[in-house]
Amino acid sequence: MCLMATERIVAGLKGGDDDELLVRRAARLAGRGGGELLAVHVRTPSGTGGDSPRALEDQRRAVAGLGGEYHALAGNDVAQALLDYARSVQATHILVGQSRRQRIAGLFRGTVEARVVRDAGDIDVQVVPRDPAARPPRRVRTELGRGRTLAGFALAAILPAGLQLLLAVLDHSVATAVLVQLAGAVAVALVGGLWPAVAGALWSSLLVNYFSTPPVGDLAIHDPQDVLALGVFVGVSVAVAGVVDGSARRSKEAALARAEAATLGDLALGASRSEDSLQALLAESLSVFGVSGAAVVTAAADPPQQGWDLVAGTGDIPGWEKGPEGSAARTAEELGGRTWLLLFGREISRAERRLVDAFGVHVQALLERRQLAASRLEISRLAEGNAMRTAILRAVSHDLRTPLAGIKLAAGGLLQDGVGYGPEERRELLETIDECTDRLDGLVGNLLDMSRITAQSVEPLLEPVWWRDAVDRALRTCPAGTVTVALPANMPAVEADPGLLERAVANVVENALKYAPGAGITVSGTPVQLAGAATGGHPAGELRIIDHGPGVPARKVVEMFQPFQRLGDADQGTGIGLGLAVAQGFVQAMRGSLDAEETPGGGLTMVIRLPLSTGSPVTGSPATGSALTGPGAGPAGGGRA
Repeated sequence: MCLMATERIVAGLKGGDDDELLVRRAARLAGRGGGELLAVHVRTPSGTGGDSPRALEDQRRAVAGLGGEYHALAGNDVAQALLDYARSVQATHILVGQSRRQRIAGLFRGTVEARVVRDAGDIDVQVVPRDPAARPPRRVRTELGRGRTLAGFALAAILPAGLQLLLAVLDHSVATAVLVQLAGAVAVALVGGLWPAVAGALWSSLLVNYFSTPPVGDLAIHDPQDVLALGVFVGVSVAVAGVVDGSARRSKEAALARAEAATLGDLALGASRSEDSLQALLAESLSVFGVSGAAVVTAAADPPQQGWDLVAGTGDIPGWEKGPEGSAARTAEELGGRTWLLLFGREISRAERRLVDAFGVHVQALLERRQLAASRLEISRLAEGNAMRTAILRAVSHDLRTPLAGIKLAAGGLLQDGVGYGPEERRELLETIDECTDRLDGLVGNLLDMSRITAQSVEPLLEPVWWRDAVDRALRTCPAGTVTVALPANMPAVEADPGLLERAVANVVENALKYAPGAGITVSGTPVQLAGAATGGHPAGELRIIDHGPGVPARKVVEMFQPFQRLGDADQGTGIGLGLAVAQGFVQAMRGSLDAEETPGGGLTMVIRLPLSTGSPVTGSPATGSALTGPGAGPAGGGRA
């Protein structure tokens, strides 16, 4: 059979073990011509009680693994719902499994596959024989409770006798006795279910036979009509008891389903309010299931005997490191992928297993979301790293070649034989080499600093630092008269790394001089400020570098701190756009913030905020660490030896 690429194959799943065979067959059929696989499970009011959330989730995963789509529908008629869906998606093929009832039932058009074949019209239908090794799913039977069952048997023993005593004082016929005892059988069925009602019906038939059927006082029956009446009574009693029992069980199933849905809704709502949804979901499970602890563990490595890792846990979880078999967990639910859900404190009853299955599906979904978030973060990190490497290569290929070309040209001129240079010319060439070398050193230093910031290798050595000292060191290389320092005399010390703070201030001032030449740069400060989230809510000192140049549009402020960004069409020889990015990275590493504000009257104000000093070093010491880790770290790289 040759399939067109636009053909759609619908597989009707019943929730059994042999659905795997059906899905594989449909996937092969769809794969022959690039068709689409659509797996459909129809939930009916009479079948939802036997649906296992775990089995349905496994079905969904199996279909997704084969590249298909899984859909769950609700309907009263499985065959009709399946056909309606197939027509709505313009399916060309329908695959259904063989009914679990006997094949002869198809002669009476009672099976799902027979009705699908009959009403499919121009849609091709293929009936897949069920796997002989697959067992039919066991229907979860909702128990009415041991108390109600015992009460039903007690009522079945007492009520028929009481009704017969009532009939003894009245003039009645066999039909009257049968009707009265039938009412008693219905009452017993309402209380205790089917089997107490059957026992009560048999007991009632004996009483009617002995006390109300001629000859009275004898179990013998002379009139054939009385035999028929008693037989009909027993049959009707059992049938009515079955109907009443089924109705009572369905009512309890519905109530249980509503309770499970409400519980799962509460679990999901409680988990959504927390940053760690998985941890919050486990915490909610303690009260829902009445357990003392809950944990999710996964096998550490191959083979699993090497131990278990705790993914998440809450409450009392003794022995979790031994896994589902060695720990003190009373209930263990496999989530797949060598991952288990462990519940401690009490064993979950059979009536709660469906809820535990559904809870496990929620936990597994959160685990998948964790993995996706981690993968997305890793992909984002790799993408940033690739972008950084690309930008560095671009900078190396263009921006670094400019000072190198200047050095090469000046040095080559000095090395030429037969060319006489005067003292002024030789000094000019040497100054060119010196200037280009300084520029090259600054570019390489910024590149190294940015690579360490990106790799999170900056480890500041925090200690009390006075703003005046950091500013004086940062302005040593600035031309005289270009920067005005107006720091208050009472500015307290801040927690900072002297080397990193000097580099940050120097980069910000250099950036201001570059983009606002001749506009006047002022360095001022604020003694104490509550910096809010910028410093964790602690009091902070503030340094302001103010220029009156062209400023930066509000929409460009965030972009300004991105690596390799220049404002407008700045001269390529002025740098590679890393100054502010490096400065912000250093300040953030010291638990501070670097922000940009508009200068009143025009221009840009850069604000550095750092927590106030507590008077003692916070991390490390000058003798034991450095602000930047990795090759090249040291004073030239912004840190200290």
